Amino acid sequence: MLVDSPPEQRAETAPASPTRKAVRPLGLVLAVAVLVLVALASIAIGAKALSLDQVWHGLFHDTGTYGDVVVDERLARTLLGLLVGAALGLSGAVLQALTRNPLADPGLLGINAGASAAVVTAITFFGVTSLSGYVWFAFLGAAAVGALVWFLGGSRGATPVRLALAGTAISAALYGYLQAVMIMDDAALGRMRFWTVGSLASATNATIAQVLPFLAAGTLLALALARPLNAMTMGDDTARSLGARPHRTRALAMLAATVLCGAATAACGPIVFVGLMVPHAVRSFTGPDLRWILPYAAVLSPVLLLGADVVGRVVARPAELQVGIVTAVIGGPVFIFLVRRRRTAQL
Repeated sequence: MLVDSPPEQRAETAPASPTRKAVRPLGLVLAVAVLVLVALASIAIGAKALSLDQVWHGLFHDTGTYGDVVVDERLARTLLGLLVGAALGLSGAVLQALTRNPLADPGLLGINAGASAAVVTAITFFGVTSLSGYVWFAFLGAAAVGALVWFLGGSRGATPVRLALAGTAISAALYGYLQAVMIMDDAALGRMRFWTVGSLASATNATIAQVLPFLAAGTLLALALARPLNAMTMGDDTARSLGARPHRTRALAMLAATVLCGAATAACGPIVFVGLMVPHAVRSFTGPDLRWILPYAAVLSPVLLLGADVVGRVVARPAELQVGIVTAVIGGPVFIFLVRRRRTAQL
């Protein structure tokens, strides 16, 4: 027997009120403004303290020390954070809609771990050294683990708790494999010890150029699926009557999530909880309409990611704390709160 959902969860599926419809566009504009401010903070604030005047000269006038720090390091890092944050937010929102699971997230369902394990295997055992080479391994690993979690979680009879448990178990096994590989291979340990916890520190213009086509394609596909995914929330029969094709929509949604998550993980390693927290936060404001959830998630997920990255650079000066660690520290308590609040446990 499934425990009854609390009032706030039932209200989530209700039609949007006129007030909510009126304020959603304004809220999106404000979200974009916040994103711009956080992006500027990401460029201005770092492990190396620089004044605003030095940041300005580094961006537009100086090709020396300040230019190297601001343009070659912080600007590339900020741009990659924008892209990866949007990808994680979109993939999380798509997975939650696809599985009708409020706990769905690329990290929680093991998709990040699958991509990471495939990349580490490619680097260690097949000698793949370029991002353009191992990004395909990331896609393969993400897709394989996504399918395995869906199967172990009960396929069509999957419940949120079963999927979360299956994803957690597979993630633990794969991260154990990652640690074993790095312990046995000192060179692999040196290359990947920061990448495996999720980091934007190694961002370069070349990295951005290599993952941009994949992230752009995944983003466009995810946004295009908003209407059919909305229809599927009312059941397959109703979705068909509205012109949607459930099997096609599921396949394309899984493809979008895999491309977004695979490219993001290949670029900076596994970063968890971003795709879980942001869609939950925006859904309480936008309502259940994915035509609004997806744009909000694409804008506010980079806010969370870049904000966590700035915090990681500041709290451990002159060193820095990897962004994957910061998001995990924030996301763990949030995840526990969501589980208790939504009472998704099955008796």
